[in-house]
Amino acid sequence: MTLNTMQQKIDLNQIPERSLHLFKLLVEHFIQDGQPVGSRTLARDTDLELSPATIRNVMADLEEMGLLHSPHTSAGRVPTVKGYRLFVDSLLRVHALNEREIEHIAEELKSRQDMQSLLQRTSNMLSDITRLAGIVTLPRQDQHALKHVEFVSLSDDRILVILVINDNQIQNRIINTARVYTPSELQQASNYLNQKFAGKDLATIRAGILSELKRMKDNVSQIMQTAIEMAQQAFLKNDTGDDFVLAGQTNLMDVAELCDVERLKKLFNSFNQKRDILHLLEQSIHARGVQIFIGEEAGYDVLDNCSVVTSPYEVDGQILGVLGVIGPTRMHYERVIPIVDITAKMLGLALNSQN
Repeated sequence: MTLNTMQQKIDLNQIPERSLHLFKLLVEHFIQDGQPVGSRTLARDTDLELSPATIRNVMADLEEMGLLHSPHTSAGRVPTVKGYRLFVDSLLRVHALNEREIEHIAEELKSRQDMQSLLQRTSNMLSDITRLAGIVTLPRQDQHALKHVEFVSLSDDRILVILVINDNQIQNRIINTARVYTPSELQQASNYLNQKFAGKDLATIRAGILSELKRMKDNVSQIMQTAIEMAQQAFLKNDTGDDFVLAGQTNLMDVAELCDVERLKKLFNSFNQKRDILHLLEQSIHARGVQIFIGEEAGYDVLDNCSVVTSPYEVDGQILGVLGVIGPTRMHYERVIPIVDITAKMLGLALNSQN
């Protein structure tokens, strides 16, 4: 499993081994309990036989380095974003999933014939397992190459569009037309589009259709007019209206750090508007392996108290999208990371089995 991080690693040689041991113990305590960790707690749990006073001095040094801070007037400390980054990059021991857990994930993603259902199930499963929010982006449209398009009349003004994508994926869309088209017209339109656009990705096709619409004059052939009018609806229209599927966002309401009403409102609005979340996930699609954004590293204020753990999923070596988990910075990284990693691999296998 490859981890891609958003910042350069802190030089561990600058931190005494004793301090690293105490720091790791403090972060683990805070992740588990959610309460600022004091020197007496560390003195009780460490095997170094250090006094609370000595531990307080170490904690003060770690705070000066920007790894810890004291919330409000509490005597305890909590990790900063920089501290979490050190912990995740250098001190975290990721627990591999056991065979039963892996089989459970594989079983959940098996026998899902419809891609939309499969992606929704994946998002639901990530949420169920982690008790956080699961997210899966839909396959990128610009990586979908058209193999064949066909039009079938359903009624006077309704036509079934059958798209064959990447040799094996079939998408069906129903469009409404301004007039009735004969079977011959529909066949000629599909022949024209197949000849002109087969093998091209959908983004290129959309651009080509818009270009044809701009050039279209009264003297173009009826076949071309019919074909472009059909394609305008079939290719320019987003059939789902979605860019990602999200599940379990209400789980975040149970997280103490996120349960502030205004903070949750802004976070949920961000989910609905999608732009910022999609931009963040777009960064992940270019990275191999698991990518981790901690707090302010995401670059969006609404995610300052959140961490996002993502991994791209792929079929036949081609990255199609990204999946991941959104939760508090105080998440159980050692468990979330392998869940995201394995689920991405299993989703790729499930999609490949549909081919």
